[in-house]
Amino acid sequence: MILEKFNKTFESKARLGIMSVLMVNESVNFNSLKELLNLTDGNLATHVKALEEAGYLSVQKEFIGRKPNTLYLVTADGRKAFEDHLSVLEAFIKNS
Repeated sequence: MILEKFNKTFESKARLGIMSVLMVNESVNFNSLKELLNLTDGNLATHVKALEEAGYLSVQKEFIGRKPNTLYLVTADGRKAFEDHLSVLEAFIKNS
């Protein structure tokens, strides 16, 4: 059954959004992601942590002047997993 091939990590609208943004950008900082996806700090942090634990994104922390800046980048595993997930979604839509 095709539904069994869905990647449960991407079931959340927020995680789909995060991965979609990262797939088309080299990196994105926390505040930009928060604004683009209209998420709260806590909500974004929770979803980013889940994606990081799954190995789908990496986190880089740096300072710009005295201000902390957190950047997120999609990993090779994350890119493959998301592309596979989108393929399953596309197949599901075509077969519906």
